[in-house]
Amino acid sequence: MKVEAWIFGACTIFFVFVAPLYWFMSGDPTGTTALVMTSLLTLLITFYLGFHARRMSQLGTPRPEDRKDAEIADGAGELGFFPPYSWWPLWCGATLGVIVFGVAMQAWWLFVIGIVIGAAALSGWVFEYYRGVHAH
Repeated sequence: MKVEAWIFGACTIFFVFVAPLYWFMSGDPTGTTALVMTSLLTLLITFYLGFHARRMSQLGTPRPEDRKDAEIADGAGELGFFPPYSWWPLWCGATLGVIVFGVAMQAWWLFVIGIVIGAAALSGWVFEYYRGVHAH
């Protein structure tokens, strides 16, 4: 993960230099705020990837992507667990839309309905691997 950390570090440095330059050239507070927040977000990702790269190098051999003498075959094997299709994120998003619409229109009865259905959808998403086709 060292390479990824260096890439995001370079992006952070770029956004840190561009944000004040943008402010002086345009005077736009919205774009400047977006650039400052972007630099902070890339800094957060840089620290996360750098922390895990350091931790992985201390635990054992580094990833093939981080070694200069690695071969393509070193990266073969299982890549991890990837969840199958799921309808639960759709229902969670739909109920969040109902909740926000209820708040925006001050229809508190709709907000309550969205909370109840949203709790059911969220619990279905959390526990989808305990029941049904994809149960473990």
